[in-house]
Amino acid sequence: MNFSDQLKSQLNIVDVVGQYVRLKRQGSGPRYVGLCPFHSEKTPSFGVHSTLGYYKCFGCDAAGDVFKFVQQIEGLTFPETLKTLAERYGIPMPEQQRVDDPEGKLRAALLEMHEIAAEIFQSNLRAAAGAEARAYLESRGVSRAGMEEFRLGLSDPSGQQLVLRLQKFGPSLMEESGLVAKRQDGTGFYDRFRARLMFPIHDEAGKIIAFGGRALRPNDEPKYLNSPETKIYKKSSILYNLNRAKIDARKRDRMILVEGYMDVIGVYSAGIHEVIATCGTSLGPQQIRSIKRQISYERAGEVILSFDPDPAGARSTEKYIAMLIGEGLRVKVLEIPGGLDPDEYVQQNGGEAFRILTEGAVSYFHWLAERARSKFDMRTAEGRVDGFRMIAPAIQQVNDRLERATIANEIAEYLNADRDIVRQVLRRDLNSQSLAKPNRSTSSIPLNEKLLLSCLLMSEEARSSICHYLFSSDLLPLLELRSIFEAVLVLNAEGVTFSPDAIENRLEPRLQEIFADLTFSDLGISEENATEQALHCLRALESKSVVVKCNSLKRQIRQLEQEGKFEDALMLVDELNKVQRSNEPNRAERASSTA
Repeated sequence: MNFSDQLKSQLNIVDVVGQYVRLKRQGSGPRYVGLCPFHSEKTPSFGVHSTLGYYKCFGCDAAGDVFKFVQQIEGLTFPETLKTLAERYGIPMPEQQRVDDPEGKLRAALLEMHEIAAEIFQSNLRAAAGAEARAYLESRGVSRAGMEEFRLGLSDPSGQQLVLRLQKFGPSLMEESGLVAKRQDGTGFYDRFRARLMFPIHDEAGKIIAFGGRALRPNDEPKYLNSPETKIYKKSSILYNLNRAKIDARKRDRMILVEGYMDVIGVYSAGIHEVIATCGTSLGPQQIRSIKRQISYERAGEVILSFDPDPAGARSTEKYIAMLIGEGLRVKVLEIPGGLDPDEYVQQNGGEAFRILTEGAVSYFHWLAERARSKFDMRTAEGRVDGFRMIAPAIQQVNDRLERATIANEIAEYLNADRDIVRQVLRRDLNSQSLAKPNRSTSSIPLNEKLLLSCLLMSEEARSSICHYLFSSDLLPLLELRSIFEAVLVLNAEGVTFSPDAIENRLEPRLQEIFADLTFSDLGISEENATEQALHCLRALESKSVVVKCNSLKRQIRQLEQEGKFEDALMLVDELNKVQRSNEPNRAERASSTA
């Protein structure tokens, strides 16, 4: 067994995928479902089969094994995926497996450089030179434990500390890391972050991939400086603190979105862990999908927005409401008394007071309506129309008809407008919406074929007992799933690693879709009963094939008798008798006797 097979045998695909996607088990079987992380969807179409170690999205057709999933979601090469999973689960990786992988080596070097930088920054903050920065953090309510939890640090004012420590990686990698920058005159490098309070930014797996730096000196601009995009850091897909927040977010079906790093740290340190922030960018589609797959499954998850009450913060809230509703999420807006930031409110009133405040957050509709009311004169027809126009775009993102109708009534009452007119404007043209992907029905395929295939997929014992007989049987050409069974037989005969992914790669697109549907069909097969059930199915299919063959021979015999070809008819009668005798016992029973 090679290392990749050994590693895969020790991994639980549900555990690995579950770190990125909120999965729910279907019944007591091996199938789990969740929202696909590779495309936007409101209804779960992403399945994971724990026994087969296979995932499949029936919306975008993403599919594969545990390695392919991590490759897709992390953007890694195959060798790097092996290394990442081996390290994550503490499985030793043989030296010979560390093959030449330029892309993987680049990512590994960049991650190592960021880890070195984080350790340096932390050391600076702990040292005597970090006293002023520590005092600032403590004045903002951040304890020593909080500083350690979030690995906060301090960048050296000289601009050469990282340059000296990272020299061993060479000029090209140093520049590519984004941690240092090249001087304009080309004479060397300088640290990008100087005399700044440093906030490490982690990916979803918890690895440091970038930094945010807050100025501590009065005239330093900008106030917040973030890492540039690199091979390991894409701003539009990263959310600050998601690696920690996702655990509690899944428990509570909600996420709190705030503006800054300090807000996150203050709220999190107060015991409210489902809190995140963007990394100095506007909230984008990829980030919304990252939120959604953590908090949505059977019903829409809830996002609480808590931004500054100033015009810029209000515009962001208004914009994000429409985007989040469009993804099927429930949205509330938290307005903090006195115009305080979340971390300031927590510092003054405590975590429990902030939690109570979040429970009383208003729905997005009421927040928008109140904002419209403050902007326009509701005493005039023009003001009511303008107010309605402001609210309508967000409401039109609501997919549920009942919810839209309820909101329409509230809008009409709130704005003193005609209900029918409001409903008419908000009514979405359902014909303009894209059609759902047609259901690929497998109902016409004989049940015993579906059961037999499921048994062969589930159990190595079933394959060793059945495949030889199926391969040499007259039954195979008569099966509707012949091509799929042939792929199973060839794969089994070649002695290569058996997996649904390997079978799917041998099928044409139409059969790939059917195969995926059957893989995730709940037919009640377990590994324990697979061999017995397979023999039963083979028996039934062989009996059916004998009946089909006998009926065909009988028709031919009648035809020959009508044509007066009695000698040929007698020969077929002999063949008919042989076929009927051969079915007692049939091949499946012979397979059973040797299993």
